Amino acid sequence: MALSCKSLVTSLVMLAATGCTIVPGSHFKGISPGEETQNLEQDLEKVNIQIIDSSLIQQQKQSRTSAKAISSYAGVNTSNYEYKLGVGDVLTIGVWDHPELTIPAAVQRTAEFDGFRVQEDGTITYAYAPNIPAAGRTVSQVRDDLVSRLSRVIEDPQVDIKIVGFRSQKAYVTGEVKQPGVYPVTEVPLTLIDALNQAGGLTNAADWRTVTFTRGDKTEVIQLDDFYAHGDISQNRLLKNGDIVHVNRNDKQKVYVLGDVKRAGSVTLNRYGLNLAQALSDTGGLNENTADANGVFVLRKSNTEKTGLLANVYQLHAKNIAAMVLAEQFELQPHDIVYVTTAPLARWNRVISLLLPSVSSIDSIDDISSN
Repeated sequence: MALSCKSLVTSLVMLAATGCTIVPGSHFKGISPGEETQNLEQDLEKVNIQIIDSSLIQQQKQSRTSAKAISSYAGVNTSNYEYKLGVGDVLTIGVWDHPELTIPAAVQRTAEFDGFRVQEDGTITYAYAPNIPAAGRTVSQVRDDLVSRLSRVIEDPQVDIKIVGFRSQKAYVTGEVKQPGVYPVTEVPLTLIDALNQAGGLTNAADWRTVTFTRGDKTEVIQLDDFYAHGDISQNRLLKNGDIVHVNRNDKQKVYVLGDVKRAGSVTLNRYGLNLAQALSDTGGLNENTADANGVFVLRKSNTEKTGLLANVYQLHAKNIAAMVLAEQFELQPHDIVYVTTAPLARWNRVISLLLPSVSSIDSIDDISSN
């Protein structure tokens, strides 16, 4: 992954450097001036350019604060949830007014130790009621069966059954959580969000935006950030036996800072985010003698299928006295390209056109490097 990122940054630096040396009337090798102008115009028609100002910052803030607090059960139907017993589960059974049928609680022994375990054949055995089917059934179904059998020897038996050991069903939480491990599926519904909370939450090195969810031979990507930040309850899941929730590292959560800065390279986003001012600071800031302070740009890949755009481009007028405040409030997203130019702004459309293929290819490069 590190090698791929270095190669990507190197390629972008070389590409950007080429863009900065373009002078009016020049053209790319192998492309005629007419063809270059036509391609440039076609590219820029699919680019949305916005100035980073107070109204844009306000839009960002509104999108973040519009999310409401949501329950960990949101998005899953728990109204009909009933736990099904399995091999290894342990029950306690009591019959009212018949203490001879109830195993007394012993000192220094737990209810689970003295309870009735679902055997390998899926049954339990009780006094006057041998081999009651239990695996795959609810507690209510087992109780009804036991009452029916005890009625042959006891008039109107009042039976109480509780699960004291959940041993048959487990879900797994792995990766960048504070307490990875095996978590039991119990009579209380266990959701994906619950499991992450029980595992202590995500570590600082975690990719907090997505987790992978595996059930059987099917794996899907859960947009965790969409659940928390945007209230997308469809991202939650009710866990079943054998489900795996895996939290990846945030190695792919990078922003690339290029152009006329002191140390071009990548900056990793942590779970608390990264703003434009931090990204520029982490790469040493602008070269004071050569950088164009009005040429600070952020290139962000757009969802072409939904918007018809190749990218969104945001420009910061860094010469403005309020620019630093705006830069501190402008939140970056993974795979953004921050570019500082030395080229006059009149020629920046060519630089944008050169960088567009790189914006589109970052995701595919990350996918290849992770395999």
